[in-house]
Amino acid sequence: MKTYNPEMHTAEHVLNQTMVQLFGCDRSFSNHLERKKSKCDYHFDRALTVEEERNVNTKVNEVLQQHVDVTEELVLRDDASQEFNLAKLPDASGEEIRIVRVGTYDACPCIGEHVKNTREVGEFVLGSTSYADGVLRIRFKLRRPQ
Repeated sequence: MKTYNPEMHTAEHVLNQTMVQLFGCDRSFSNHLERKKSKCDYHFDRALTVEEERNVNTKVNEVLQQHVDVTEELVLRDDASQEFNLAKLPDASGEEIRIVRVGTYDACPCIGEHVKNTREVGEFVLGSTSYADGVLRIRFKLRRPQ
């Protein structure tokens, strides 16, 4: 397993699905997840407006505040390839692929660590965004639950 901060990694799943739903883009093609702050890069055609940034922040927090379970299941590679893009998985990932689900909001193949329930994540805080050369970068952090 990759060593990611489980809270940040779970927030990244919710952010990715939010971007897919709000803008019809693909999940992030690159990310850097740290305990204090993180970033996700998306193939995109423009910068986000301030209103769009607020909408992303609000939607991610709405999902996190639903306190949904984060589960995993093993699925045969052939079956997983029918529903998911497996291009980012290493070839050595085997015949069974681990699918991580954040309630019914998000599902994707993943080898990282996650929380058991979104109540453990805290508040998502979109810090800033930037756009250059077809890449939208979103920087964010988490405020831990009290």
